[in-house]
Amino acid sequence: MKVTGPSGPSPAQGPRAARPGGGFSVPSAGAGAATGAAASASAVSGVNTVSALMALQGVEDATERRRRAIRRGGGLLDRLEELKLALLQGEAGEGAVEQLSRTLREERPSDADEGLNGLLDQIDLRAAVELAKAELRRSAA
Repeated sequence: MKVTGPSGPSPAQGPRAARPGGGFSVPSAGAGAATGAAASASAVSGVNTVSALMALQGVEDATERRRRAIRRGGGLLDRLEELKLALLQGEAGEGAVEQLSRTLREERPSDADEGLNGLLDQIDLRAAVELAKAELRRSAA
């Protein structure tokens, strides 16, 4: 089969003639050491580059912490809304209480913004109150 095109092999040729002078040679000691040192240096620099990229991915900046804190607060508000709807429908809302408890136990990232921290404190307090009320309902029943 003959492949033609810009990246394909050249047209089929007959058997190649042997090159005079042999095709193998041993490099001199100085050239081998330089080549070996260059190869090991490039291998190490490749590892350092990957390590640096992995380390940068693990670093969380203030914007990411803030985003996670807001996402957690929004999740708590969503769970509180689900609990409210369940109670208004006359259900016990045990699934909503469990989800609220699970969301409240998630780690809360700290943020430098005192206004945001105050708002998140209020949301956490409201969720804790609802969990305590659910525990009272459960023990009374």
